[in-house]
Amino acid sequence: MSTKKLVKQLLKKLDKLELDREKLIDKLGRALDKIEKKEAANATTKKVSVKKAPAKKGVTKKAPAKKTPRKKTASKKSGASKTLPTEANE
Repeated sequence: MSTKKLVKQLLKKLDKLELDREKLIDKLGRALDKIEKKEAANATTKKVSVKKAPAKKGVTKKAPAKKTPRKKTASKKSGASKTLPTEANE
């Protein structure tokens, strides 16, 4: 290809990339605006809830912790074991 054609193609690609960049910048700007609106709305709801919290004085009783019985492991000596009488031993 000639250099003129290459330059034209590269300029087209550059223009397309610049347009994509501008679109992305606009998209990010809108997303930031949404986030700021949500934060502003959350801040107002938090202020209201903070004001209401001291008005509610409820006494909460804690339930006593349940004690679980521990399993006792029998320690047996393996050396001396009793044999039960069987028909063969009698």
